Amino acid sequence: MNDDRKWLPSMTALTSFEAAVRHGGFSRAGEAIGLTQSAVSRQIAQLEDWLETPLFDRVGRRVRLNEAGRIYADELLPALDRIRRATSRMTMRRSPGALRIATLPSFGMRWLAPRLPHLSALHPQLVVDFAARSQPFDFAQEEFDAAIHFGTPDEWPGAAMDFLFREEAVPVCAPGWLAAHPLRQPADLLTAPLLSQSSRRDAWARWFASAGVEAGTLPPGPAFEHFLMLAQAAAAGAGVALIPSFLIQPELDAGTLVIPFARPLSSERAYYLARPLDAPVHPALRKLQAEAKARQSEGRQHRRRRRPWRAWRYHRHHPRRRQPPGIQPGGRGTWR
Repeated sequence: MNDDRKWLPSMTALTSFEAAVRHGGFSRAGEAIGLTQSAVSRQIAQLEDWLETPLFDRVGRRVRLNEAGRIYADELLPALDRIRRATSRMTMRRSPGALRIATLPSFGMRWLAPRLPHLSALHPQLVVDFAARSQPFDFAQEEFDAAIHFGTPDEWPGAAMDFLFREEAVPVCAPGWLAAHPLRQPADLLTAPLLSQSSRRDAWARWFASAGVEAGTLPPGPAFEHFLMLAQAAAAGAGVALIPSFLIQPELDAGTLVIPFARPLSSERAYYLARPLDAPVHPALRKLQAEAKARQSEGRQHRRRRRPWRAWRYHRHHPRRRQPPGIQPGGRGTWR
């Protein structure tokens, strides 16, 4: 009978080698895996004896991965990563209430996290872990049960894509900035500092086009990776930002951001729930899908009623302050 054990060195030796490769030395490898430098050195020496091949060149007290070590590392390190992922997934399966979701950071903070208490009430045994991810990934290589994606379904091959809802981005700024910079019509924004989200630098050009403004080539303005960073900059008076309204509802309600022109920008892109193909859908995910569907329906009803955007909240809460230019008396944002 073949003894496959002869092809399997000890796991301690393998993890010591992996740590030395990743951290570039035995001392830092020991710190990473909880061994002394001498223990790491012994483990790697045993691995080299077992392979009958040196993996590192020793130059004085320094070590450097040699060609044989690089070849071995190229095959070994991905295998160890797969072992860790398989172990993690198996551990998660032992807990039927565990759910791990990768999400866009701002979406997670403003849409997912507020729904966690309700999900926990419906599923008392549910344990949800959120992690920030902005790009598609391979579910077979990751530990997630689902992910939030903004874009189109074909941008995430190999995943089931469930539509959640579309967004409407609105121009917003600080009320103090608006008072100091009169805005009478959308074209006035051409001379304003235009703040952008880094992955949507074309949003302002599309907004001006939808407003019938010939914008030409817009000068580059400050860009921010996350929408909530963008919102903070706008609230601080850095300029005018274009942000999905559902992400900044607390700021609109509080009056720290106002909408100078009620011209939302729509897009064919949307939010989707991405999940592994052929995997069962957790009941909590179905609940999130239902809430997203309800939000989309409410949004359509809201648009049919044509209620004005609430740029006027700042003045309703502060009636003694001077009416800033661009906000009409009577509680309506400028509509052009």
